[in-house]
Amino acid sequence: MNQDTIAIETKIIAPVEQVWKAWTDPSLVLRWFGSDPDGLGVKAQMDVRSGGKFEVTFANSDGAQHTCYGVYAEVEESGRLTFSWTWKSEPGVESFVTVLLAADGAFTRTQFRHAGVGTKSAHNYLFGWQSSFEKLEKVLTSATDHQSGGGQQ
Repeated sequence: MNQDTIAIETKIIAPVEQVWKAWTDPSLVLRWFGSDPDGLGVKAQMDVRSGGKFEVTFANSDGAQHTCYGVYAEVEESGRLTFSWTWKSEPGVESFVTVLLAADGAFTRTQFRHAGVGTKSAHNYLFGWQSSFEKLEKVLTSATDHQSGGGQQ
């Protein structure tokens, strides 16, 4: 692997179907996309199918908004998701994301690769994705706690 690719492997305490939904359900994506721990999702449009498009906008805690968009190449439910990635602020700088999910008991093993990040982008992809995955784990852990723990109020 070269400097042009970010690779992260994680083990998330959630069933593979929940992790898949976190990548493909706009209402869940809004809860974890973006590297700022206090940032918020603004808008997500996702047509999750091969050839379908997505666009996600999120805001950092300082109010700065970022929008990414792309096209899904491969969509294999609860297993494989691949898509192109471009920032609205950096048109023409395209990279490619691969997300592989595998059930492992009560966990989901996630293999994540963001290829072609190169040097043309101003974004720190490794930091951004690591921070986003921390938020993802919190969202999924709270969803699991909510499902297994107490009733509704």
